[in-house]
Amino acid sequence: MHPTPAQPLDGSHDREIESLEEFDEAVSAHGTLAHFRVQAVDLTDRTGVLVALDTTGAVFLGCPMDPEAVARVRAAGALVFPPVPELPFDPYRGLVYGPDELFDGLGGGAGEGEGTRKDIGYEATPDARAYAWFQRTKADGDVYASMLRAIHDDAVSDALDELLDGARVVGVMGGHAMERGTQEYAGAARLGRELARSGFTVATGGGPGAMEAANLGAYAAAFDDGMLPEALRLLAKAPSFRPSVTDWARAAFDVRDRWPGGTHSVGIPTWFYGHEPPNVFATHIAKYFANATREDGLLARSNAGVVFLPGAAGTVQEIFDNATPNYYESRGEPTPMVLVDRAHWTERLPAWPLLRSLARERSMEDRIALVDRIEEAPEALKRLGD
Repeated sequence: MHPTPAQPLDGSHDREIESLEEFDEAVSAHGTLAHFRVQAVDLTDRTGVLVALDTTGAVFLGCPMDPEAVARVRAAGALVFPPVPELPFDPYRGLVYGPDELFDGLGGGAGEGEGTRKDIGYEATPDARAYAWFQRTKADGDVYASMLRAIHDDAVSDALDELLDGARVVGVMGGHAMERGTQEYAGAARLGRELARSGFTVATGGGPGAMEAANLGAYAAAFDDGMLPEALRLLAKAPSFRPSVTDWARAAFDVRDRWPGGTHSVGIPTWFYGHEPPNVFATHIAKYFANATREDGLLARSNAGVVFLPGAAGTVQEIFDNATPNYYESRGEPTPMVLVDRAHWTERLPAWPLLRSLARERSMEDRIALVDRIEEAPEALKRLGD
């Protein structure tokens, strides 16, 4: 996966421009903007370029421009979708989110100190304001709001595909209720660390609990073994996002500030479950409004397999959402599925017997496993993937 936002101009997305740097590179290399797609780039300082170059068939998505430039490129045959004012999100965005963007004002990020994060609570962050907008608009049936959500989610999917191009992605699924300071949380973190150190990109649902633990573990893969136990100790002071998301998030930002530059991983949360905040240890966050798009996208992109930790209804749903394309091979060869905690998946929520029955005498039969301990999951995943 790419640690920087800029995407190359010589690959499959060579007609997409998602930063001012890419814009200048494309102009220099090609001398034209004809048939290019420009996403959410502030072009107010590029009026001279825009009026001078051929923009036939170009599409500008949410790019601030001088009125003269707008008129000229439209007259030349370009489509211009103007920025939408007063939205708490950019529907045309070209990149996935980062935790500092979603928690802006609450979590300043490494090197900026704590002063920036003590001024506001979570309720004033872009993440919380986007959820509030979603809550207001989803009930009124406004087709314009529905269109904005759909454009946003499609832009996020496009950015996520570019980010993960060529990556070996392992999904880690599990419940949001798993608290910091527990043995289960520590185990999920060690799992994330082992997967990241084995060369996998860890992807989770991006929320709290088991999801945060796996992203934390992946983040910790860049440091020596002593970092993770100390981080777990610090996080245990704010064990849950209830009652205060603000305190929960600040504790995580404090860990990131103490150990900046962790290993990259992905979180794929949703504002549909907006009461569950995204975790800040996922360095790249693809957040959606439509949960169905998010759920299917997370599983589909887990091309190296999925580990299912103990969870409730949501995790059970994810098991069989993943089993269905493996059963029909609709995405190609079945990918590994590892269920962790024999008692949980055979007694409390007996998903394993049904999964095993579905897999019998099919290609996926050799791609599923049930293990007792979380420490067994990485080896099972590698074995099933051979």
